[in-house]
Amino acid sequence: MNAVLYAAFLLLLGASLARFLLHHPGEPRTPWIIALAAVLTALYVLGPAQGLGGAARAGGRRPLVWLGAVVCTWLVLAVLAPSFAWCAVPLLFTGLSLLSDRAAVLLVALLTGCVVAAQLRLAGEFDPNLVLAPPAVAAIATAVFLRMRRLAAQQHALIDDLLRTRRDLAAIERREGTLAERHRLSMEIHDTLAQGLSSQRMLLQAADRVWERDPAAARGHVRTASGIAEANLAEARRFVHDLAPAELTGGGLPEALRRLAERESAVATRCHVEGTPTPLPQPVQSALLRVAQGALANVREHAGARTAALTLTCLDDQVVLDIADDGCGFDPARTPAPGPQRGHGLPAMRARLQRLGGTLTVESAPGDGTVVSAAVPLLPPHEREAAR
Repeated sequence: MNAVLYAAFLLLLGASLARFLLHHPGEPRTPWIIALAAVLTALYVLGPAQGLGGAARAGGRRPLVWLGAVVCTWLVLAVLAPSFAWCAVPLLFTGLSLLSDRAAVLLVALLTGCVVAAQLRLAGEFDPNLVLAPPAVAAIATAVFLRMRRLAAQQHALIDDLLRTRRDLAAIERREGTLAERHRLSMEIHDTLAQGLSSQRMLLQAADRVWERDPAAARGHVRTASGIAEANLAEARRFVHDLAPAELTGGGLPEALRRLAERESAVATRCHVEGTPTPLPQPVQSALLRVAQGALANVREHAGARTAALTLTCLDDQVVLDIADDGCGFDPARTPAPGPQRGHGLPAMRARLQRLGGTLTVESAPGDGTVVSAAVPLLPPHEREAAR
């Protein structure tokens, strides 16, 4: 826009000078006209003509001084030679871009009055069109320009608000992500390290009780505790490297469940797989393994059971893991809230499965044992192949 005004002003200035020289050759005022035209050209070329609207409205003095010098020189030229009146058009838009709304309107009125006077001098007689047309055109141009400037200011303010909102949303998402990751890690630690430490404590307490009368059983408890400590160490290293559960390396979920059942010494535990095992997504395997570990920890610590069973059922559209025990049972409707003594328990299992679109079902009654069932939906086989 500023470059167009710059070029238009110089073009109109040159055309006005050429018209004057053609229509008024040899007049005494000609040297003054040429000199003033040269001064006006130098002012416009050397002055801050481009890109200073924002600086002037913000309070800069240099653009205002420059604009005043240009307008005054043009006024003298327009008085000496009315043909220079058309140079007011680019000056009008330059003033609108440099000045505040009120000052710009005053400048437009001054320029329009000068143009009307100059045109009447050139016509030599009164013409209503020359009196009414320039003010009408100037009013329309001024109104459109000021409206566009206000819309541009509103757009800039809206963009600033959007950018600020986006930064706020990004900060909120980072905080939510941090909280979600803390929650995930707390469940991971509860389902792995905390349960392993609890098992080690129980085994070492059992070994201490039978140390004198049954050394072989005590050594067996110690060896089992040592194996759990080794598994916990591998799990801790996994946390550091953010890898898959250590139990899933080598055989997948079915083998991990079998090894989990074999390591369980407090309760006789067996593992059974129904259906044809298929490669499962890593998050599904991790979630079901953690559910099995958490459920067996509950059986070991609270159920008073003699036996437990892990059953993995592989279907086309879902995979289901059942953990059943013959313990004392409980009322699922009165499940205690998680706390420092009970850990996360069933709520943590349910939250873990819900992230995968799965469900957790608990069937139990006092004296009848408990069945915990975890189901996770799967994509159809052809979609699973395409996803991989």
